[in-house]
Amino acid sequence: MSTLPVYRWHLAPDGLATRRQLRAQGLRPGGQDVVAQLERPRRRRGPLVAYLYRIDRAKPVRPMTPGRRAALAKAMTARRTCPECGRDRGYCIPRSLGMCAPCAYPDTATAA
Repeated sequence: MSTLPVYRWHLAPDGLATRRQLRAQGLRPGGQDVVAQLERPRRRRGPLVAYLYRIDRAKPVRPMTPGRRAALAKAMTARRTCPECGRDRGYCIPRSLGMCAPCAYPDTATAA
């Protein structure tokens, strides 16, 4: 197994990009292997690592189909619906609570 080249944050050569940078350009890795990695130093928990892909081998993002759009809308509605009261709260229910804030803290909701 070959070792990947490692670059420091902001010092990667031109022609390489992270997944997010590719997506911002309307591209995706398209099945290519990671060619390098980027390391950003952090004080407490070790370096933050991002993988780099070649831009010239990237493919365009697949277009959103009506079925995918409907599935995404359904999934987002499920994330916004409180399992306790069943209301769409307009925000994603936090996993830490497992329910909307008024259901999690009923005393503070009625006091306001």
